[in-house]
Amino acid sequence: MAKKKETAAELLDTQAEAKKEYYKARRKFQKAPLLTKKEKKALGIGRDEGRACAKYVRISASKAKLVLDLIRGKGLEEAYAIVKYTPRAASEYILKLLQSAEANAVNNFELDKEKLFVAEAYAGQGTTMKRLMANARGSASRIRKRTSHITVVLKERA
Repeated sequence: MAKKKETAAELLDTQAEAKKEYYKARRKFQKAPLLTKKEKKALGIGRDEGRACAKYVRISASKAKLVLDLIRGKGLEEAYAIVKYTPRAASEYILKLLQSAEANAVNNFELDKEKLFVAEAYAGQGTTMKRLMANARGSASRIRKRTSHITVVLKERA
């Protein structure tokens, strides 16, 4: 019952073949390649919207989502009014984002300010800064200072 010992070269060959098969199978299920900025510009993608992103904003995404849910789908002036009078910390960041998205839509793509509405508004989790705070008996507890990436997209109502 002695097993045949494989040499190192034979092992490497079988591993290489298995790797090739894996990548060949994987290639079948890959999505179409993403468009570059030049290709998007040539096709005119994004010319009907004003977009603004704020990254690494020092507020958790869940707190920002509470305000974003209020303005999604609303007209621009109504969204300004809601954000201005919502007593949340995220409101000031979102107000600046709305102004920036409006400026992008009006100045870059000549969209009509009166017809603009909030088509998309979402917040994703950014990096988390980790800090330590002294605790009883010489121990320490971790403080997580969360950040978020907030995006607002304005489009023209048809």
